[in-house]
Amino acid sequence: MGLFDRLRGDDAPRVAFFGIDGVPYSLIADNEDTFENLNAIAREGAAGAIDSIVPPESSACWPALTTGVNPGQTGVYGFQDREVGSYDTYVPMGRDVQATRLWDRVSDAGRDATVMNVPVTFPPQRNVQRMVSGFLSPGVDKAAYPDELREYLQSSDYRIDINAKLGHKEDKTEFIEDAHETLDARFEAFKHYIQQDDWDLFFGVFMTTDRVNHFLFKDYERDGKNKEAFLEFYEKVDDYLGQLREMLPDDVTMVVASDHGFTSLDYEVHFNAWLEGEGWLSFQDDEHDSLNDIAEETTAYSLIPGRFYINLEDREPRGSVPQDEYESVRAELKEQLEALEGPDGTKVAERVVTKEEAFRGDHDDIAPDLVVIPSHGYDLKAGFKGHDEVFGQGPRNGMHSFDNACLFVDDDRARVEDVDLLDISPTILELMEIDADRTEFDGTSLV
Repeated sequence: MGLFDRLRGDDAPRVAFFGIDGVPYSLIADNEDTFENLNAIAREGAAGAIDSIVPPESSACWPALTTGVNPGQTGVYGFQDREVGSYDTYVPMGRDVQATRLWDRVSDAGRDATVMNVPVTFPPQRNVQRMVSGFLSPGVDKAAYPDELREYLQSSDYRIDINAKLGHKEDKTEFIEDAHETLDARFEAFKHYIQQDDWDLFFGVFMTTDRVNHFLFKDYERDGKNKEAFLEFYEKVDDYLGQLREMLPDDVTMVVASDHGFTSLDYEVHFNAWLEGEGWLSFQDDEHDSLNDIAEETTAYSLIPGRFYINLEDREPRGSVPQDEYESVRAELKEQLEALEGPDGTKVAERVVTKEEAFRGDHDDIAPDLVVIPSHGYDLKAGFKGHDEVFGQGPRNGMHSFDNACLFVDDDRARVEDVDLLDISPTILELMEIDADRTEFDGTSLV
């Protein structure tokens, strides 16, 4: 038990959660020498592969993981969402998350939370002990609260994110160096506040893992030239997690998880180009670059990743599909998506999920009508500027997967079987002995 706990006389159990964005369980399980510390937690506690959510995209995943509810409750479906009753789109931020966050429940229970680098948390909340927002934040100066946190981070070269543009270069040397520097700074910040030991919940995310996977994962899976550098990076990730584990007092349970899995990328799929070619989508003129530019005869359009919307009367501003034709039109689109094959003859869609199957809640008014869960190897794009070809290749060689995310709980009471992201928040609250109404969650405690 830490100094601050002794001073305040609080002996309630605590949790330190470390997110490793986009790390697949198989990567850890198949490389025991690289991941000595995580595999030690697997032996001594509980671990396994878990499912992500629909869609498996970080902007949707982290709100779901940190609330325990699906996007129909959080109101966040992806990196880009559509305004209700409009073709205007926006990038969801923390204020757009409509469900109760894990750390809000901790604060409401009269306990303290330190929250660091969680995606989709900008601007930082002021009802928690301290927070630095993660992915999509403009910079530490605006993303950190209170002043002492901001000042410490600014003095220690803390970075909210890696410079992903470096990954577009053929030579990945600068990118890999930047990834190490970003990881080092993140670890030092986590270590500083873990050792300060004045929190009940520590919740920090290593986002750099996702970035490295996007540009190097195929090197790992298919013995590319950067495989050794990839594994060296992950050996450091595991070492840092091991050091953090050693720092934790006895009253703290360590939890490590990713928000989705990862696999090699073979083809990008430009779905709006496909919709246009198949007669589902048309534009008002040849100059188009946004959803607002679609023509009124459009039947369907797509947003990333793999989300499809019927251009429905009384829902979309220029809706062309009558309400009484919705089911038949959607069924036809679903059938075509299920039949779509890539250049190598494999199915693009592992499965196509309907709105009713994937989403439920008070904020499902902008939910997609269909979501494609891709087969491994296909990265689902949208875009409204137009593409000459449906299938293409870009600078990335790794992509998200719905399956094969990971969860490690340093407690042998836990079970990690038939688990998804929505089980993590209820589990953390149970470990902290904080009461919560189980009906408020889509997941359940694993302890």
